[in-house]
Amino acid sequence: MMLRRFLLLVLLVSLSGWARESGSGWLEVRSPHFTVITDAGDARGRHVAAQFERMRWVFQSSLPAANLDPANPIVVIAVKDRKDMEALEPAAYLAKGQVNLGGLFSHSTDKNYILVRLDGGGEHPWSIVYHEYTHLMEGNAAEWMPLWLNEGLAEFFENTEVRDKEVLLGEPSVSALLLLQQNRLIPLPVLFKVDATSPYYHEEEKGGLFYAESWALTHCLEVADFHDHANRIGKYLALTSKGIDPVTAAEQAFGDLKQLETALVAYTREGRYSYFQKSTAGVQLSEASFAVTPLSVADAEAIRADFLANMGRADDARAMADAALKADANNAKAHEAMGRIEYAAGHHEEARKWYAQAAALDPENYVAQYYTGALAVMAGASDEEAEEHLRAAIRANPRFAPAYDALAALLSNQSSKLDQAHMMELQAIALDPGDLHYRLNTAHILTEQEQFEAALQVLEAAKTLARNPLEVDVVERMLKQVNEQRAQMEKTRQEEAADEQARAVAAQGSAPTEAQVPVLPKHPTETPHGPDRYALGVIRGVRCDGTGTLELRVEGAKGTVNVYSNDAYKMHARVHYFATADKTADGQITIIALWK
Repeated sequence: MMLRRFLLLVLLVSLSGWARESGSGWLEVRSPHFTVITDAGDARGRHVAAQFERMRWVFQSSLPAANLDPANPIVVIAVKDRKDMEALEPAAYLAKGQVNLGGLFSHSTDKNYILVRLDGGGEHPWSIVYHEYTHLMEGNAAEWMPLWLNEGLAEFFENTEVRDKEVLLGEPSVSALLLLQQNRLIPLPVLFKVDATSPYYHEEEKGGLFYAESWALTHCLEVADFHDHANRIGKYLALTSKGIDPVTAAEQAFGDLKQLETALVAYTREGRYSYFQKSTAGVQLSEASFAVTPLSVADAEAIRADFLANMGRADDARAMADAALKADANNAKAHEAMGRIEYAAGHHEEARKWYAQAAALDPENYVAQYYTGALAVMAGASDEEAEEHLRAAIRANPRFAPAYDALAALLSNQSSKLDQAHMMELQAIALDPGDLHYRLNTAHILTEQEQFEAALQVLEAAKTLARNPLEVDVVERMLKQVNEQRAQMEKTRQEEAADEQARAVAAQGSAPTEAQVPVLPKHPTETPHGPDRYALGVIRGVRCDGTGTLELRVEGAKGTVNVYSNDAYKMHARVHYFATADKTADGQITIIALWK
């Protein structure tokens, strides 16, 4: 009996060891707002998830308007040591003498990845993670937030230290202080106006000073607001969000700028700096409640393959994706990773096949559905097929702006669906107001609809989103093109009106008489004012003359309305019609709409 029990025990131990060896060694930990993929074990995986939950709470309490939960879920890959870090980090950091990374943030069209090393050293090993995380949280505010404050807040939060029961926020940046003490500060009126075209933003030497001073001023104001029980930064943001010039807004929110500049110089030369200590005791967080799931070999390899593709390590990514497919030929994540690899290599048809297979294996995979649809458009596939996949992506993730943008581009190819395309592009902007690309596409659609004034307004707003000289140039060139198209359309309409009048005269065989060309009464031309009204009914009378004056009589259920326009030749028209047997015309009108 003892022998049988001993043999059974040996068998159980052997099976247990076999199970561990045959598994991937990777776990997935899910907290309320994060997914952590780790090879460092259950306890450390839960701890990492808890740290990020606490950091999210910091943003929630410090930036009430922050975009706390982006449309693309945040996936944290937490590796246990330097060796595992080298297997995933960008190739540029693998060379001898390069920075020893503690973490990095990767934001792409469809993914938010954070890579962290759990044995990393340094005072703030995750500073780059927190810096980029801040930009992600700022989200929609980037559309109107001045660049100095946008970067100043990111620099302020990057030195955050997250502990089990507290968070240290706003610890001083030694390197920034040293740079500021060795250089003359940028005058505040100049700092407040720095944008994407400024050398202070895109030139290396000046850029370092810009970042350092933006941090120092943000830090100085945050500390002063705390001690004075004030909210000067909040007031400043409220003013700039309304389109007020950043210098004017600063004068209203911060007071005399010369005094502020003097105070800032003194602040950068102080020997002691305050920082905030926030207890996280009130955060309702139970690490034991986080769901932990062992990952299969295929899933673990596929996730890391996708991340490596994002890092530009195509060969390593392909090797891992191949290993995932060998472990499970029907693994949707592996097919998605192969799609990303081929797409990055410019092999669009191969990428489309991989993404389509991923979408078939997992219809709720919004990334696979999106790329299948978008690449179908590029491949010249049927509009129906492409539209089906793009709408599936929207159903799977209604907050994924790129799917709306791609669907808008598809619909805009059909003149009868321009209105639908416009609505889809507006939805993309609503979800991601800071994306310049969506504004440009909206302007293009409006131009196709000959709504030139609206297109120009969108482009003027888009200029504020440009983050470098190249983007500014793109917007400027598009503004020029729309203005040229508007002028050409106006010229064409005037020529057509003149031709029409000449034909009418020629048809009469003589110069027009007062009986042939009606003389309408002179109506006043006024700037639009008062409530916008409309008449719904049947057109019973239309009169116009050669000067561009137009009179309409509309009879409806609420009575008769008589209206006029003194510049009918400049009005826009949308006419729906169908072809008839009458070959002297293009067709018979079914719907007509006029607007200025």
